[in-house]
Amino acid sequence: MKFRTRLLITFFTIILLPSALAITAFVCIGSFLTRQQEDLGIQNRDVNLWMDPTLMSRTMSDEIFMDVRERLQQEPEFLENAAVLGELNARVARRSSYIILRKDDVMYYTGNQLAADQIFDKLPPFEPEDIDSRVAQSVYYDDMGKLIRQMDFYYPDGSEGSFFIITRANSVFSRTLFVDMAIAIIFILILTSLFLTNWISKGVFGPIHKLNVAMQNIAEGNLEYMLPTDSEEEGEIGALYRNYEDMRLRLKESADEKLTAEKQNRELVSNISHDLKTPITAIKGYVEGIMDGVADTPEKMDKYIKTIYNKANDMDRLINELTVYSGIDSNRIPYHFHRINVGEYFRDCVEDVGLDLDSHSIELNYSNLVSPDTVIIADPEQMKRVINNIIGNSVKYMDKPQGEIEIRILDELDAIRVEIEDNGKGIAAKDLPNIFERFYRTDASRNSSQGGSGIGLSIVKKIIEDHGGYIWATSKEGEGTCMHFVIRKYQEMKEPSVDADSV
Repeated sequence: MKFRTRLLITFFTIILLPSALAITAFVCIGSFLTRQQEDLGIQNRDVNLWMDPTLMSRTMSDEIFMDVRERLQQEPEFLENAAVLGELNARVARRSSYIILRKDDVMYYTGNQLAADQIFDKLPPFEPEDIDSRVAQSVYYDDMGKLIRQMDFYYPDGSEGSFFIITRANSVFSRTLFVDMAIAIIFILILTSLFLTNWISKGVFGPIHKLNVAMQNIAEGNLEYMLPTDSEEEGEIGALYRNYEDMRLRLKESADEKLTAEKQNRELVSNISHDLKTPITAIKGYVEGIMDGVADTPEKMDKYIKTIYNKANDMDRLINELTVYSGIDSNRIPYHFHRINVGEYFRDCVEDVGLDLDSHSIELNYSNLVSPDTVIIADPEQMKRVINNIIGNSVKYMDKPQGEIEIRILDELDAIRVEIEDNGKGIAAKDLPNIFERFYRTDASRNSSQGGSGIGLSIVKKIIEDHGGYIWATSKEGEGTCMHFVIRKYQEMKEPSVDADSV
């Protein structure tokens, strides 16, 4: 889920959830207070009673006064019974009130002596004209915060009597409602904060913690650590997870490539060291032979010098391969493309390599089956490197007393196909797909004695692909190997002919 959506949900939750819970709490508390009113003998369900102490006192007093007035009519001595007065006081005491009964100017009874002593002198006088009124008098003392309801009557002996109900202005219901609502609001806010905190923690802080653990693993070099995928993350968190995984895979790929390159470089150094050591040792040996006078005849001297020359050529070839290999890694092999006549170019190449093959007692056969005017776009030097590397491999792994190498140029409609086939020992089927990889050797233990850097065919593949062609090999163990590569022909763009009649 997106952060923007989470913020909107959080905003509306903060507003709507507390409001809904507050309304629910208000209804529940109201229902409770209503039942409490009924328990106290108040049947009126007006919610104003919960908050208005004056109205609460009037309602409560009117009910009691009506009861008292009816009983006085039936029992005039009703209010002279201490037990009855105690019962009435207990009835109003549950509603934060107490009664005072006055006879003439003397306090006859009170349910709260201490409070009554403070307010008795301030009580309103007896009013004979209010005796028959069904509405009790009301007096509110601001300085004492008391609400006084008065009902006047006559005792059986003719004495003036006044029945008072004294109520604190802050009634029990208003105080209870305030306290309960305050508790409910605090509970609602705590509940809302816990809900939002848990939701945001699971949706934001939890994934960020997982990402932090993953980044610590990356910092420690553990590129195999993957983020838990228990649930599909969406929004910004999901994008962050995917970016992390992309970064991890790239770093892992880069680290693997670095390890592979280091391994290949170590192998290359080992191979080149071995390959350079062999011709250098031979050159030193033949030079020492010349210096010691072992080559004491013109024939021996000529043989020694030719051998030194050939070994120097081998060293030069290795150095050139290293130069090209460096260009492959940086993708900076220098190319100088030209239009080349296929027949003439490959005929010259065959003449050059033929001289060297004669010294190895290898027969070279050449056949050109393309038209004399066939042209390709190629770099002559790099293409010659391709021919030399392939033939060099054939010579290196030739195991027959009478070796044969055949070069064929075939026509493939819009391309030419060059085949270089030998009758050497061949390549195993399991090794054939890997021979164009850098530093790959079919048998490292045997090939180390044959020499070679192990990058010759990888250079060939790179050059052919840079020419827009492709290369592959076929082979059979014990019978020989054939290298095939294809290069597209060069075709002149023909200008569209113009019809003379249309001019």
